[in-house]
Amino acid sequence: MIKKHFNSLVIIVFICTITNISNAQNLLKKVLTSDNDKIKKVMDNPEAYELQIIYTQIIRGKNNTITLKDYTYNLNKNNYFYPASTVKFPIAVMALEKLNSIPNTSINSQFTIDGNPNKIRFSDEISKIFAVSDNDASNNLFEFIGFDYLNKNMEIKGLKPFRINHRLSTPNSGSKTIKSIALYKDDLSIENFPQYTTEKYNPLQLNKIKKGIGYLDNDTLVKEPFDFSNKNYYPLETLHNTLKRIIFPNNFKESERFHITEKDREFILFSMQNLPKNAGYDPKEYYDGYCKFFMFGDTKQNIPTSIKIYNKVGDAYGTLIDCAYIVDSEKNIEFMVSATILVNKDGIFNDNVYEYDEIGLPFLAELGRQLYWLNDKSKLK
Repeated sequence: MIKKHFNSLVIIVFICTITNISNAQNLLKKVLTSDNDKIKKVMDNPEAYELQIIYTQIIRGKNNTITLKDYTYNLNKNNYFYPASTVKFPIAVMALEKLNSIPNTSINSQFTIDGNPNKIRFSDEISKIFAVSDNDASNNLFEFIGFDYLNKNMEIKGLKPFRINHRLSTPNSGSKTIKSIALYKDDLSIENFPQYTTEKYNPLQLNKIKKGIGYLDNDTLVKEPFDFSNKNYYPLETLHNTLKRIIFPNNFKESERFHITEKDREFILFSMQNLPKNAGYDPKEYYDGYCKFFMFGDTKQNIPTSIKIYNKVGDAYGTLIDCAYIVDSEKNIEFMVSATILVNKDGIFNDNVYEYDEIGLPFLAELGRQLYWLNDKSKLK
């Protein structure tokens, strides 16, 4: 069912003419020079918002060949931004890769952490991560893989620079002690993974690693820039290339791909586009655009059934990120876009005063909408 669902969307062969390709080349530039107020408000001073964007044009050839052509704005891996929940994307995929290396396991296998009797199912945690960006689900999968496995194997695949240095929204998040795991295999046997400790990482040395003019520490204002040097690091290009490997694995060498089964990949894809209401969440609290910043981040309207958005978002410390593959099966539209924007006018971090709704989400939503409209192949004929 999942395989048919995905194939019906992405196996759409476009025979692009030279004219079509030429018209598409300046789409990102065209959007960013738009007079639309949601775009213009940011583009009048993009440096203040630390804006970075990658747009990928997808060119499908006669023999089902796929060419991915990137266009970027202000892309710089050395300009740090906090990646927030986007790190849950590789955590979910790498958990399946590690699981796939263990005999007699599957996506429906279960595990327990540190002697806690509550069993955790891999498929359930992955579904939560993409449907509502659940922190606990991500932290649970992280205990299964740990810092070393995640960081090393991302680098082996060419997905670098990249460094995960802490868990998300949990006490002692930076602890380098990885808890013990009991893995319940499909043949009813149990494999135990003992607790272990990894070495600490050196602080990051990057541009913009210290931000703002102050931050709150236990409700006390500290009047100095907020230091992100011991935080996670997941540059936009690395994030975007992670998505490429999931959507178009055959465009990469075997050594650069994720070592998961096709069934696992299909489940990741299904989970990425699945809406909260279809994953069992209250649609009033978790509306369609809750984790779909591009196109729908500034509205609570329902997403049309013809539009599928395979993505992962993040928001924290005034930073918004989305990385998405957007498809409309009725209009033969498909493209990829990733962006990050910082909205923290007062320059104070940890005060929860950020312009997400006023500036950040409207910009990302409009960016997605305009790229969608400009990718409508029927308008190019």
